[in-house]
Amino acid sequence: MSWQVGQRATRQLTLTADHVERYAQISGDRNPLHFDEGFAARTKFGRLVVQGGLTTGLLHALAAMDLPGPVTAPVFVGDTIEAEGEIVEVHPHKPVTRLRVRVTRQDGETVLHGHAWCYTFRPTPTT
Repeated sequence: MSWQVGQRATRQLTLTADHVERYAQISGDRNPLHFDEGFAARTKFGRLVVQGGLTTGLLHALAAMDLPGPVTAPVFVGDTIEAEGEIVEVHPHKPVTRLRVRVTRQDGETVLHGHAWCYTFRPTPTT
């Protein structure tokens, strides 16, 4: 296939509580925002939120299946990977921070790098 500038692709997925649980089993992300309805109700979101990895996972599928995604380096079965993040910017008026992120293999090779904007959230205090 010949890739063209402006070429697009879309993917769609309806996320369920089962996705959230299965992702938590794989990733270890059991933040109460994903599982504790009372906790989530006290945040600005007001209800349970899926893990960000489920959201970005759809982009991974899009790049792997529909478009030529950027590959920094592969991760092979049996590899050990390490994620590192550093706050590089804190927005002065919004609850967001910008992170520089990097994932490396056990041999030190970078397999993923970039920046991510993340919401900084806390439950509102109960009175």
